[in-house]
Amino acid sequence: MAVARERGTTLPATARRPLRVLVGWLPWTPVALATVAFAAGLSVPREWRYVPLAVSVVAFGLPHGAVDWAALPRAAVGRLDRRWLAVVGVVYLAFGGAYAVGWFLAPLAATVAFLLLTWFHWGQGELYPLRAVLGADHLDARWRRGLTVAVRGALPMGVPLLAFPGRYRTVLDSFVAPFGGTVPAWPFTADARLALGVALAALTVATLAVGYPAATNRREWALDAGETALLWAYFLVVPPVFAIGLYFCCWHAPRHVARVLALDDRAVDALSRGRLGGALARFAREAAVPTLAALVGCAALWWFTPSPDPTLAGAVAVYLVAIAVLTLPHVVVVTWLDRFDGYW
Repeated sequence: MAVARERGTTLPATARRPLRVLVGWLPWTPVALATVAFAAGLSVPREWRYVPLAVSVVAFGLPHGAVDWAALPRAAVGRLDRRWLAVVGVVYLAFGGAYAVGWFLAPLAATVAFLLLTWFHWGQGELYPLRAVLGADHLDARWRRGLTVAVRGALPMGVPLLAFPGRYRTVLDSFVAPFGGTVPAWPFTADARLALGVALAALTVATLAVGYPAATNRREWALDAGETALLWAYFLVVPPVFAIGLYFCCWHAPRHVARVLALDDRAVDALSRGRLGGALARFAREAAVPTLAALVGCAALWWFTPSPDPTLAGAVAVYLVAIAVLTLPHVVVVTWLDRFDGYW
């Protein structure tokens, strides 16, 4: 644990600076531009809304979890280790396999589990960049970290339901329909959405309010608050499929890649010399084969799905189900990394 804590949270300043590109400018720029564009009335053809998700197959999205096989051993013992490599393999086979079966047996329950799991995971994915790279010291207490996880995960998973209930339901229908399931109507009613919106807004304000007096450097707290406000606006005005795809590619995945790079001595050395491109090239090499294997798994899932929809939307839905299957073991690995870093 000491090895992981030292490498994961105490990076040299020279290595931290290049990582700010991955956790700062790369996420902020496209999200801010999309927010302004759609708020100003931009409309994207239906087929184009799937472009970010299609790009995520090769650009950060799918590959960001493909290096779990290397990240967990490096976090645990500081190097690649056969025993820890086997642990990652067992985690993926056991958790991923069980969840895949769940989609065939109980598609609606599997979909709800995916929403809750992604809520947690996309929230937990914000802890490392905020703490280790951006220096947000108001997240020093577990309970404040827990609140931040709840809020940050709620933004991509809950806010689109408030603004786009019809499209949100259509996406969920596309998840469960190929497996013979249906989505109930009650979560999309005006009363349910009002209750959710009030709860999320209150949780957001409370989380930022308790963080403010705990921050010794108010600049980092302001950065946290600014990101939270930006994401609220983004998911309120950008259509859900496009918004989630762009967020996956440009926000969540690059921030996890930054964490993975910080665990690799050779990548940290490249970062310390200002060679972000070299560090990313090393990441890409390690992610290539597992990403290809994941794509084969997507094809297999399509083949075994009882009633796949032979359209672009249907293909994306099965791709997202495959992502869901991979997310559960990925969350197990990332939670392990969180424990090594002392977050929980």
